[in-house]
Amino acid sequence: MTKIIDYNQVIFDNSYYLQPEAEEEGCRIDKFLSERIPEISRSYIQKLIKDGCILLDNHSVKSNYKVSSKDIIEVSFPKPKPIDIKPENIELEIVHEDNDIIIVNKPKDMVVHPAPGHYSGTLVNALMYHCGNNLSGINGILRPGIVHRIDKDTTGLLIVCKNDISHQKIAEQLSSHTITRRYQALVHGSLPNENGTINKPISRGNVERKIMTVNPNGKNAITHYNLITKYEFKNKQYSHIECKLETGRTHQIRVHMSYINHPLVGDTTYGYNIKNQPFKTMGQMLHAKKIGFIHPTSNSYVEYDSCLPEYFINILERLQIIS
Repeated sequence: MTKIIDYNQVIFDNSYYLQPEAEEEGCRIDKFLSERIPEISRSYIQKLIKDGCILLDNHSVKSNYKVSSKDIIEVSFPKPKPIDIKPENIELEIVHEDNDIIIVNKPKDMVVHPAPGHYSGTLVNALMYHCGNNLSGINGILRPGIVHRIDKDTTGLLIVCKNDISHQKIAEQLSSHTITRRYQALVHGSLPNENGTINKPISRGNVERKIMTVNPNGKNAITHYNLITKYEFKNKQYSHIECKLETGRTHQIRVHMSYINHPLVGDTTYGYNIKNQPFKTMGQMLHAKKIGFIHPTSNSYVEYDSCLPEYFINILERLQIIS
């Protein structure tokens, strides 16, 4: 394979070539790579190391190897293996599509990519039917085209990539936190201030790994919020808010709003149990309404917006506005 070295990051023939910066010296190679290639998990990086897919001067390394600014690290991705993930003719709301990307408005109760217990009916199944083989392959055979995701019960906009070059460029923007992401949510209680910032690190729980928690040893997480409207319903108050993400941790808005004692309506994981939820929401009231980024081909900033889903609007219409 022809060697093409880019001292920042380049994808070529399904491989990356990376050179650490001076400030990254001494970092474990698995941590270094997971931070430089954020769309791939650290555990998958460790598997690649074990399988001999990560080389330094054509030699394999161990996960605890400490990188140097003189290193040229080659990361090769194995060719996708056949898997029985079938295309399904599922209707998609496509906000925008071109040769590089698709912007999809994901509905409630749709899983983004196949996983145990959800090998059909996912966004990936629908994308495979719509796009055929024209989806990026960086994230593996279970996640073609998927560069980021939102929860099953969260609605709204997602960027899907049709090729690896576009995938890499969008992933770099996600990693550098330059993508505009604005969500709308309905939360319990009346917010004391019309706007605010929650700057609290988040990590996985020590016992239940699927549940995230505010933890001083966690990853940096910043959520900005603005009040849209205050409401009242059966002597209880609610706040319709917009959240802007500065970082993109798992369940970030849900965890942060719960932390300040204003959990999302319908969120039985970080809020009230199902018996204390006032509305039938089928999960948290959270909608990824707006997304903006530098287009991978035109290099121009583009931004897309979506309407609130019908269930969200119906619940807002049942509430009484507090002036």
